[in-house]
Parts: sequence; C-alpha cells; structure tokens
Amino acid sequence: MQWTTEHLVIAFSGAFVCGIINALAGNGSVITLTILTELLGLPGNIANGTNRVGVFMNTIGALTGFSGKKEQEYKKYWPYILPVIIGAVFGTILATRVTHDQFMGVFKIMMVVMLIIILVKPERWLIAQAGKSMMPRWLVWPVMLLIGFYGGFIQMGVGIFYLAVLVLVARLPMLESNKIKAVAVGSFTLVALMIFAFAGQVIWSVGLVMGIAQFLGGWLAAHYASKVPGAARVAYGILVVAVILSVLKLFNVF
Repeated sequence: MQWTTEHLVIAFSGAFVCGIINALAGNGSVITLTILTELLGLPGNIANGTNRVGVFMNTIGALTGFSGKKEQEYKKYWPYILPVIIGAVFGTILATRVTHDQFMGVFKIMMVVMLIIILVKPERWLIAQAGKSMMPRWLVWPVMLLIGFYGGFIQMGVGIFYLAVLVLVARLPMLESNKIKAVAVGSFTLVALMIFAFAGQVIWSVGLVMGIAQFLGGWLAAHYASKVPGAARVAYGILVVAVILSVLKLFNVF
C-alpha cells in the first residue's frame, strides 16, 4: 500500500477525532473503518483487524488520561469486565472466518434503537453517584458475554452498547462507566488483535499510524474529562452526536 500525503492527513485527523469520541462515548470506529475501507481500500476483514491496533492504543491513552482512579478500585467491576473479554474471544474467532457485511442490517436497526434510548430522558445518563443496579446478578454474565461477542466480531458500536448497560441498567455514573469501558475494551481488544494478527489480517504500518492519533485523542479527552466540571454532560453530548452521525452514515445519508 502506498500512502499519499492526503491519505496520511485524513487518516491521522480522522483517527484523532475517533480517539476523542471513543474515550467519552463510543462508536468512533465508524470513522476509522470508513477510512480503512473507503479511503485506503482495504477488504472488510483486513480493515476489521487493522482497526484493532488503534482501538487498543486508544484505550491505553484514555486510561492514562483518566485520573483519580486506583487500579484496585476496579476489582468490584470485574463481573462487568471479565465476561466481556471471554465473549470477545469467540466473536473475534468468528470474525476471522467471515465478513461483517451480513451483520450490517441488524447493526443499522440497533443503532436507531440506541439513538431513541439516548434521546428519551437524557437525565438518566447524568447520574452523579452510583445507584442500585436494575440488572439481576444472574443476568450480568449473559449480557456481558453477548456484548463481548459483538465487540470481538465487529467492534463498531460496542462502546455505546456497553455504556448503555453500565449507565442505564447497572446505574453507574457516565464518567465512571467510561473508565470501566476503557479497561474492558482495552483488555479484549488486545486478545482480539493477537487473533487477527495470527490470521494475517492486520496491516501494522497503517494501524500504528492511526493508533498514535487515537492514543493522543483518547488521552486528551480523558485527561480533561476528569478535570472539567460538567464533563458528564459533554460526554453525553458527544455520545448523541456520535450516534446521530453513525445512523446517517449507515443509511447512506452522506
């Protein structure tokens, strides 16, 4: 693959914006996957694998940027993290064998439903303190396994679905949920990346260039989100914009 200056600028800029969106909301992979497939012309499965380099570096940047959270405090959230990692392993193995095109029809419907959920009673996303979870304990593992499977298979949109469960069902604050999301997505993405690499479906030169930009975007967003008052509202606003743009893109409005 031969990079032009235009390719480099667009890829780096788009990945940087993706890093910001992923740190505070999710679904930034809509941008990077579009760049990889439409701009650089990569096949769907190769783009899917290459995209994981940037996603992993993005989560590292976000975790580095978030402050005031000690590692041991994450222990109580492992029921929301471990099953996601396990589910992602099986989703990634499937992704190396088939393309993701057949899932796009379902994905479109899911994103429209997600947009409706986000826009109805937005105050539900802005709780300041953790509340009593609305999810029975027996349901946590099945739901998280399913989210992980989806994330391993296609990645795009998994952050939004994961946030919805953590905020609206588990009743965790928005910024707290973003930190948990970064741990979970970073963990299963590392596993997914190794599986894709073993299958020969990662172009490292492309992934690393975009990954650097995503690291910077993730760090910048997380660093200021943990310091600026009202950051949860900013994160919610970015989430709404990300989903609206995703729906428009999925239905070929652009």
